[in-house]
Amino acid sequence: MFFTFQDGAHYSQLVKQYAAKIDGEKNYHRRYSPSHCIGARKVIRFGNPDPDRISTSYVERTNLSVRLFNRRFTRLTLGYSKKLANLKHSVALFIAHFNFCRKHSAHGQTPAQACGLANHQWTIQELLTAI
Repeated sequence: MFFTFQDGAHYSQLVKQYAAKIDGEKNYHRRYSPSHCIGARKVIRFGNPDPDRISTSYVERTNLSVRLFNRRFTRLTLGYSKKLANLKHSVALFIAHFNFCRKHSAHGQTPAQACGLANHQWTIQELLTAI
């Protein structure tokens, strides 16, 4: 199997088990909420990830950022994408801005700077004129 990142990527999953829902449940206020989590197991898919850092928090933080900064992913809003082409362009702009223009408070620089892809924080003009 071919991986783009070769030996530099480590991938694992935290698989959560939820309690079965009771048929005929009348709790309409919990309609969008999952059942109670009754357990979890860590599954290493490839590489050598640190078992202490396997968590859903990282991906959930990314999902929240995507929904907050790109309304096309937020259901029940006017910005929700109906055309795949518009969604693709919106995602490409979001990813480029998030990685090259937005300084992250966790490490005081952009992710592109942190991994050596850029030597400075890009401006919006640089982002839009880069090809």
